[in-house]
Amino acid sequence: MASSATSSILRASRPAFRQAFRQQTPFRSQQFYQGGRRWQSSEAGAQQQQAQSWFKKAWESEVGIKTVHFWAPVMKWCLVIAGIADMARPAEKLSFTQNFALTCTGLIWTRWCMIIKPKNILLATVNFFLAMVGIVQLTRIGLYESSKKSAGEAVADVKEEVKHNVEVVKKEIKN
Repeated sequence: MASSATSSILRASRPAFRQAFRQQTPFRSQQFYQGGRRWQSSEAGAQQQQAQSWFKKAWESEVGIKTVHFWAPVMKWCLVIAGIADMARPAEKLSFTQNFALTCTGLIWTRWCMIIKPKNILLATVNFFLAMVGIVQLTRIGLYESSKKSAGEAVADVKEEVKHNVEVVKKEIKN
């Protein structure tokens, strides 16, 4: 019973609170505003939208500056920059598993950014570049590993040739 009495009191007092709020805010008078929007023609609204600054559009966008949809890709660019900086490192010091993980992450999240709503093109872009950097690094690692194997085979061949030459020289010395 107490809860129904409380809810009926709250329902009855709601218009009084609304009226008090409207009186406290002078910019929301009924002459100029209705429901928080200014009365204006559609032509004036179109002109106002065209006059909006880039910053205001970016601020009010559903993937704008004040959302995680903006800041996550901005911070993720650090991974791309670090991957590009690793191009100066020798391939033997690169981690295959780390670069494979970054490549997979980039590919998976690039696709996912196109599925989610709202579509986040900025996040898709950074993930695409993350995947590309990872692919380049994996290619460098693969080329290094394959050249190391062929170099090892070449060293083995040179060893055999040197052994053969040493035996030939020993035979010549004996003769």
